[in-house]
Amino acid sequence: MSAERGAARNTIEAYERDLSAYHDFLKRCGADARSVSTDDIRNYLSQGVNRTASPSTAARRLSSLRQYHRFLVSEGIRNEDPTRIIDSPRQGRALPKVLSVEEVSLLLEKAQGGSGRDAVRLSAMLELLYATGMRVSELVSLPYAACARERDFLIIRGKGDKERLVPLSTPAIEALGTYKLVRCQFMNEREDSLYLFPSRGAEGYLTRQRFGQMLKQLAVDAGLDPKKVSPHVLRHAFASHLLANGADLRSVQKLLGHADISTTQIYTHVLKARLKSLVKDAHPLSKPPGGN
Repeated sequence: MSAERGAARNTIEAYERDLSAYHDFLKRCGADARSVSTDDIRNYLSQGVNRTASPSTAARRLSSLRQYHRFLVSEGIRNEDPTRIIDSPRQGRALPKVLSVEEVSLLLEKAQGGSGRDAVRLSAMLELLYATGMRVSELVSLPYAACARERDFLIIRGKGDKERLVPLSTPAIEALGTYKLVRCQFMNEREDSLYLFPSRGAEGYLTRQRFGQMLKQLAVDAGLDPKKVSPHVLRHAFASHLLANGADLRSVQKLLGHADISTTQIYTHVLKARLKSLVKDAHPLSKPPGGN
């Protein structure tokens, strides 16, 4: 998955957990990957933690097993794929959770009003996230070289090591400039870091889990429901607010780094609302007789 598909590290780690749990199940049953049957796999997918998993998680776990057994067949270790006739769970198409422009403004203002180095860092991260729509994993691991020079854009390396160019807003540029003045305070003495948001932790940069916690606390401080606020919700807000203000779907796809526009189409509910308003306001037959 890493070499041939260029899968992201988080994806690889998720598949690794899935396959480790699967092999633990096989050991308990006295079976192995060469002999496990379709019924055995159905039994595994229907028990324990799998039974309470969300449809998307259950689908990913089945996908892990499918790719694994296809690999075994391609290597000549098995003659047939036991997952071939197992149906994937119905996932539906849930609308993304989105914050309003007013709610995002509350978060940004609360972050800007904080004091101390942590508040300066959080403000910069929040401005960057909302200005670019980056994935949280892309944000926390952003190389310092990506914005070492004064410029109004960022080059982001996303899934599959694909690069994309995203413009920066004036507030993001200003917050970034302020943060750079205190960045050294997050590093060990006499030790430089490759990352824009360094940390003394093992990864070398602020973890996405820690940033998520900081964002939840900021939501509480701003009087918002912390359950509604997450880094990914801000990514959704970025895309939805762009579309609501006239951006086209293809441009938003490029900014988000989606390989397929079908992924971006979860935001079509925003486009539908805008088009409905456009027809209502602009179409002559939508106006009452004698109206302007």
